[in-house]
Amino acid sequence: MTKADIVDRIAEGTGLTKIETKAVVEGFMSTVKDAMEEGRRIELRGFGVFEVEHRAPRTGRNPQTNEPVPIDERYEPVFRPSNKFEKAVDEKYKEERDENEVEEAS
Repeated sequence: MTKADIVDRIAEGTGLTKIETKAVVEGFMSTVKDAMEEGRRIELRGFGVFEVEHRAPRTGRNPQTNEPVPIDERYEPVFRPSNKFEKAVDEKYKEERDENEVEEAS
């Protein structure tokens, strides 16, 4: 799903124009990005948490030559879905799997 797809769905569901919706979506994305650049944690109850995690330096391996490659430390944005979000996704996929199994058995 692309940003344009998200804009289309929100516009259809809210009655806002696509231009208005695009501005809101871009504003949200910009706010999340700016807050994470400042090292802030964004918590959206029932959805999840966006935060920045530190990754320590380590040694990796080049898969073609198997030679060691140094990997510098870095700070990485991460998203952790809420339990409610995870449960909803899990239940939907299990429901679809069960429906497919019933169709295949018929």
